[in-house]
Amino acid sequence: MTTQYSTGAYYTKPPRYGARLAVFLLALLLGAAGLAMFLRHATTGRMGWIAGLITGRAETFETSAPVVVNKIQKLSRLETVVYSLDTVVEGERTSTFLPDVLAGDKILLVVHGESIAGVDFSKLKPEDVRIDEATRSIHVTLPASEIFVTTLDNHKTRVFARETGLLVPVDQDLETETRAKAQDELQEAALKDGILDAARKNARATVASLLYSLGFERVDVN
Repeated sequence: MTTQYSTGAYYTKPPRYGARLAVFLLALLLGAAGLAMFLRHATTGRMGWIAGLITGRAETFETSAPVVVNKIQKLSRLETVVYSLDTVVEGERTSTFLPDVLAGDKILLVVHGESIAGVDFSKLKPEDVRIDEATRSIHVTLPASEIFVTTLDNHKTRVFARETGLLVPVDQDLETETRAKAQDELQEAALKDGILDAARKNARATVASLLYSLGFERVDVN
């Protein structure tokens, strides 16, 4: 048996240092461009603070009460809570002398409506804002929360039942009065369920977020 061995030379491709260098330089350029964009636009808040550490620049932000008030007032009437309710409301007319079967008038409405609450920031005043520039802290007292509107959905509100006495005509005003009664009951239910507290809580969170974005490090909103 004869064993043969190959003595041919092997050729190995040299490493492609040029391609690797090109990729590295491209990544470096993209990173530098991204950093430049970040440093250009990060001027306030936490991002501004980080940019300041990188560049050594001092972060600047408006700290006067009138400026802060103006920025908050741009939020206008901020609607923060919508309270919805479905219920049945009764309206009636009765006679002092005759039984309802003869002179009574009753109506049952199936009602759907909503109350919308929030804070009207146009009522905010400069004296409601206190700023400590040394600690970059701010305290803001918001206007009271309020119910902006309570309405019934006419498409979902309907007459469920109507009973009119034998001796009296249908009172056309009874349904209108019952709808007004339903609207009052809806608003009262919303108040009992804490719609104003919820509206104020949501408004505080919105304003606090705005103030942090302006560069304040300590924010107290109540």
